[in-house]
Amino acid sequence: MNTSSQKLAGKVAVITAATNGMALAAAKLFVEEGAYVYITGRRQDRLDGAVKAIGRNVTGVRADSANLADLDRLFETVKNERDHIDVLFASAGFGEFNVPIGKVTEENFDKTFGTNVRGTLFTVQKALPLLKDGGSIIMTGSIASFKGFEGFSTYNASKAAVRSFARSWTNDLKSRKIRVNVISPGPIDTGVFEGVPQAVKDGFVTQIPLGRIGQSEDIAKAALFLASDDASFITGIEFCVDGGAAQI
Repeated sequence: MNTSSQKLAGKVAVITAATNGMALAAAKLFVEEGAYVYITGRRQDRLDGAVKAIGRNVTGVRADSANLADLDRLFETVKNERDHIDVLFASAGFGEFNVPIGKVTEENFDKTFGTNVRGTLFTVQKALPLLKDGGSIIMTGSIASFKGFEGFSTYNASKAAVRSFARSWTNDLKSRKIRVNVISPGPIDTGVFEGVPQAVKDGFVTQIPLGRIGQSEDIAKAALFLASDDASFITGIEFCVDGGAAQI
């Protein structure tokens, strides 16, 4: 690829939970567009596989985004090797299906909010000393935050918190010209659909105006846009990549 056309040439990006799915697709695309990327994952074997799949200009750091010591180690590694971050994509997330209010347990709540809310907050906070002024923070939300999907209330609420973070942090970081945005996917064909009957998938498709379930690459392209100078006047938004599912 001609480096003059690369949207992230010379940039340093950190993408959490990038061992598969949407975040892995984003890491691959960021590297193709000229970035050096640090990725995280909780399992070393999957992390090694992701590094191999990306192939170049990537470092894998084993880390759980809900573990503050792991986050410290991640950003210490980046500091020692690259000294700064241009793009932070906090994409670690967790959710469980079919947990109505009467069945929510303390464990379900703590794991969901621990990863999606606590983990996102401290990932961003601990990255700030390394994040360049004018940099880009991207977080993974969900259309679930405003759709109120049945049996999914803790997940729905956790993603609403992420959306709120983007609004607040846009103000908190405005003096540094750091842009903070949320990508909210609709139904995306990732591991979440493994083992789901085709009839259920087909049911999702009927609710999507564009007539298909999204692909991880759809999210990766949205992340590239928000990470790049193409989005230099965009901050505080929720960027729904959902085929229109939550828009009509």
